[in-house]
Amino acid sequence: MTARAAARPVQTLVAWAVRDRARHFVRDAMPRRRHRVVTVRDTTEFLAALRASLVDAVLVDLGGAGEEAWRVAALAREFPSIPFVALLPGRAADTPAIERCLALEFADILFEGIDDAAAEELLDPLGFSSRFAAALRDPPPALALGAGVPLDAWHCVVAHAGRPLRTEAIARALGVTREHLSRTFGAHGAPNLKRVIDLVRLIAAAELAKNPGYDVGDVARVLGFASSSHLSTTSQRVVGTRPASLARLRTVDLVDRFVHGRTRSRA
Repeated sequence: MTARAAARPVQTLVAWAVRDRARHFVRDAMPRRRHRVVTVRDTTEFLAALRASLVDAVLVDLGGAGEEAWRVAALAREFPSIPFVALLPGRAADTPAIERCLALEFADILFEGIDDAAAEELLDPLGFSSRFAAALRDPPPALALGAGVPLDAWHCVVAHAGRPLRTEAIARALGVTREHLSRTFGAHGAPNLKRVIDLVRLIAAAELAKNPGYDVGDVARVLGFASSSHLSTTSQRVVGTRPASLARLRTVDLVDRFVHGRTRSRA
């Protein structure tokens, strides 16, 4: 098992599933050891789930769907960072529903009886955490991270996609002591590990802040910050900006702000 795989967090899928067939599809397709599935049946529960913790993907059962299901589907425009995937029975009569999903910019459409066995393989690469880790697989050159332990540690950090992460957990995943990890990671002028963890959390916060459906309090909550004030303090300390400004900043902007005098904290 690679260090990246060892540190991979459980992925969260929110499933709008009213029909028994849809609930069975989700239960059978997503192994519990790798996924946390939150099944909801009304819009209030759905929005509460999206604002309670970091959600990697949404599955919307549109088989025989009523208007409430389509109200849920329309929320894809409010949460563009979270891939919305439709579940349909795979009938000729589904053509209007498919067209409507495309108009709403759904990430994919799964069909019962066809995609059951491949659902996990199809959903995982679409998830927020998977896309986040893939986009940041190569650390920004400005961080000056070396190969070996620093690079493996970086992969562990980005695999968590902004979720809380302690240096002890990374050391365990890499099979080294915390002291060796911290010393090796920050060698040759590289930032120290705790600061880099904070930077990655803020990169995730900036991505989530671009969702119209989230406010600053929601972003702080889903990423596990103690409060909006905690997110604000971290943002100003690490990248020198208030959380309200994160949505307009790119990753390269955040890294540039970070490397100018904000790369060190107490180990």
